[in-house]
Amino acid sequence: MFRQLTDTVFASPQISLDDVAEAARSGFALIINNRPENEESGQIPGAAIEAAAKAAGLGYVAIPVTHAGFSEPQVAGMAEALAGSAGGKVLAYCRSGTRSTLLWALAEASRGESPDGLQEAAAGAGYDLSSIRSLLDMLAARQT
Repeated sequence: MFRQLTDTVFASPQISLDDVAEAARSGFALIINNRPENEESGQIPGAAIEAAAKAAGLGYVAIPVTHAGFSEPQVAGMAEALAGSAGGKVLAYCRSGTRSTLLWALAEASRGESPDGLQEAAAGAGYDLSSIRSLLDMLAARQT
């Protein structure tokens, strides 16, 4: 269920409280919630995931992304969360894992990572970055 993007970053569809415990057992340090509250009926509230994460000794950050798209504060927040993980494993989730993967790629491009490498990593995890490729190129170009 946890799809590996890099050695330390994973994306996932909506996680359960059991998944939080599994993440803790698997050595994750941080959970990033990219799902807005009440997106779907029956969705596990972010506060419940946060409480389970903290009880398991994991960090938790909420950076909700709606289907309206991404903003610079969301990209900056994701970059900050990833940088603050100190190399520990990070699990980002949303409804399907796609928005988490797209936001991860945008954050990494804003930090100078290669769009080609990001696209390859995402594809290896089953995600497609083609819808944001021009944004990746633009963000990466700002760093050169």
